[in-house]
Amino acid sequence: MKYYSTRDKERKNPFSLKDAAFAGLAPDGGLFIPEHIPEVDMDKVEELASKSYADMAVYLAQTVFDDIPAEDMDALVRDAYDFPIELNSIAEGLYNLELFHGPTYAFKDFGARFMGRMLGYLGDGEPITILAATSGDTGSAVAHGFYGVDNVRVVILYPDGKVSPLQEAQMTTLGGNIQPLKVDGNFDDCQRLVKTMFKDEELRSKIRITSANSINLLRWLPQSFYYFYAYCQWKKRTGRTDPVVVVPSGNYGNLAAGMFAKRMGLPVAGFVAASNANDVVPEYLMTGEYRPRASVRTVANAMDVGDPSNFERMLWLCNDSYDMMKSEIRGYSCSDSQILDAIKDIYESYGYISDPHSAVGYLATRHYSSDGFWLSTAHAAKFCEVIERAISRMPELPSGLSLAMKREKQFTRISSKDKDLVDFLL
Repeated sequence: MKYYSTRDKERKNPFSLKDAAFAGLAPDGGLFIPEHIPEVDMDKVEELASKSYADMAVYLAQTVFDDIPAEDMDALVRDAYDFPIELNSIAEGLYNLELFHGPTYAFKDFGARFMGRMLGYLGDGEPITILAATSGDTGSAVAHGFYGVDNVRVVILYPDGKVSPLQEAQMTTLGGNIQPLKVDGNFDDCQRLVKTMFKDEELRSKIRITSANSINLLRWLPQSFYYFYAYCQWKKRTGRTDPVVVVPSGNYGNLAAGMFAKRMGLPVAGFVAASNANDVVPEYLMTGEYRPRASVRTVANAMDVGDPSNFERMLWLCNDSYDMMKSEIRGYSCSDSQILDAIKDIYESYGYISDPHSAVGYLATRHYSSDGFWLSTAHAAKFCEVIERAISRMPELPSGLSLAMKREKQFTRISSKDKDLVDFLL
């Protein structure tokens, strides 16, 4: 399999898996996509999913990354996915896919752990810097996914005062090869800094850098796997097919991965792009006009993105057709007060404590009366302050989060100027 930039319309510049993975962002500023989308055997997917998530994921990974020997891929995938995934029913007809049972209690463990193991496998021993921007959970997932990996330095940029205390603790208490940077700015500033570094040829001639955000195909593509597992579980539980999948969305890697899964043969009816007040994509779906802008801070902070990188992949998957995207995806956005009310409603009606991002998925499901499920992307305990505002009680902290909160934070403060980041990296 070769990989191309989303902007390489004539496919003149193919990349190998290793080169695309270590480059992160394509030289022309586009995002890497595979030369073709493989088709899967859904009967085989269902058979393997009935055994375990890892069994199913091995087959899908071998289908997407066909350059890796089967025995090696089997070992990599089973090492990455040693934690559960659960399709939960909070009430009759209300299903959510709990993706927060990994080591950092967020869905990004699925992409980050796979990527960490793959880069270790593909690497040649030359030192490399992983550069990632985060609005919340990416930082902790990447930090844990790459912690202790030989010859890898992880530099994580996060906006000062705009991530939860727990999210910050998970990023800043590991030490070792993990170097968190607290940026004087918002997530869009962090993301811009990362993209600027990848375009800086002088910098890249001096140090080897790649990304661990969902712009990297090794982070992005594995997220398509759990859509298949959720479908199999939903079909088994309900006897139905063609669910609508509601995806709480920020940088849109998650939704783009679901769209990729659909093109691999996953029988879903469509998607809902569920957002908070940062409604760039829902607005596009309504008007046909894409207007990136500065993000606004909300209680669902991991979705506070005003210029989502993976929108470019969504367009590629739809052949740059607004009509095609609109026929596949419906948009939804909500306010902070609606999110808080939803957390309260879920708790009082069903006794279930939902994190704010998953509450956005619940609201969108209710809004469209969707027959399917929504993705629950993080453990509620990662947002204790928000939960307490909504239901006047704190969720119970899992042991892993409790330990992180007790450790000393280690980070470096920088401005949002390009030069400050260049100086730090050098």
